[in-house]
Amino acid sequence: MYKHIIWDFDGTLFDTYPLMAGTFKGMLEKDGIDEPLEEIMKHMKVSMTYAFNHYGEKYGIGKEFIEAYDSRRKDVEFDLSEPFEGMMELCKYIHETGRRNYLYTHRGKSSMRMLENFGMIGYFSDFITSEHGFERKPSPNAIQHLIRTHGIGLSDAIMIGDRDLDLESGKNAGIRSCYLTDEKAENPHADYVVTSMEELYRII
Repeated sequence: MYKHIIWDFDGTLFDTYPLMAGTFKGMLEKDGIDEPLEEIMKHMKVSMTYAFNHYGEKYGIGKEFIEAYDSRRKDVEFDLSEPFEGMMELCKYIHETGRRNYLYTHRGKSSMRMLENFGMIGYFSDFITSEHGFERKPSPNAIQHLIRTHGIGLSDAIMIGDRDLDLESGKNAGIRSCYLTDEKAENPHADYVVTSMEELYRII
């Protein structure tokens, strides 16, 4: 049982990728570009920077497109994004059993607003967002900050995410990592690979 659970946001706590990819696809279509939704999601799950660079090289999208996408996404995501089924209950369970949840995301404060919107923010002890200015994942800097600030023992902590960047940031900080995915697949950066909420409960 882990005492300190560090969560990624997009694709881990909240099911935001379909909305993000759908918004991106809609904007490409306005420019006469047709890209499969699954392909867009695949690139976004590596990282948003990776997706922007990929489609920038492929179609020449640039700063203006990215800014318009960010604006459109922010207009719709607060009302339409939801946590994965069972995630609110799991975070509550961790909190009520005397353990701690932490958020570590490349997002800004929108992640905290969405947690608050679903009554989840009180289950979390600390938050690392883009506003803190830490080096991006897979750098361990943000997790090391949490470790120092909260006196976290390395063997008591785990990083949970849906991307290699999340897992690598945990491993680079010297803690365990858990890969949350739709389909069972080996991952060299993960100590655990889980595909269901039941499996996650058993690990945590």
